[in-house]
Amino acid sequence: MEVTLKEKMTEDLKQAMRGGDTVKRSVIRQALAAIQSAEMARRATLAKAALAKQPASAGKEAELSEAAIADIAKQSALSDGDILGVLQKEVRQRQESIEAFKQGNRPELAEKEAAEMAILQDYLPKQAGRDEIAAEARKIIQEVGAKGPNDKGKVMPKIIAALKGKADGREINEVVSELLKG
Repeated sequence: MEVTLKEKMTEDLKQAMRGGDTVKRSVIRQALAAIQSAEMARRATLAKAALAKQPASAGKEAELSEAAIADIAKQSALSDGDILGVLQKEVRQRQESIEAFKQGNRPELAEKEAAEMAILQDYLPKQAGRDEIAAEARKIIQEVGAKGPNDKGKVMPKIIAALKGKADGREINEVVSELLKG
């Protein structure tokens, strides 16, 4: 049986605790908390939708059956792809913090954020380089028959789906814009 990303992170947390690696322990705990928060948000959305479907009885609040609650719990669990999205968001936050700390002349805090970001990046797939993004973009531009900047809306959803987890959306946007301009 294949180990999920969340299980791997939990095991790495245990190892960090045993090894006394306080930075890694802290980063993994923060990431797991962000994952749990995303699961709770999804669970709340699913519960609201399920309650909205139930008929309201006179003077009583609608309630969900145990089977419905179990189904919602199962559906709210994040897939590895969803977890990668949460981790990418965490990495992006670290990148923004590093830039802010460098501008604020706080190199020690920038180094701390960089160390945390490196730990998170260990869980992400290898990022596609600009050349790989451009090659994929050219292929999709040709597939959809995009001719100019006005066709960007046809290209972006397909390329983002193709490169999900492998490239930053901003970089994809830059490459596609350049290719469609000329």
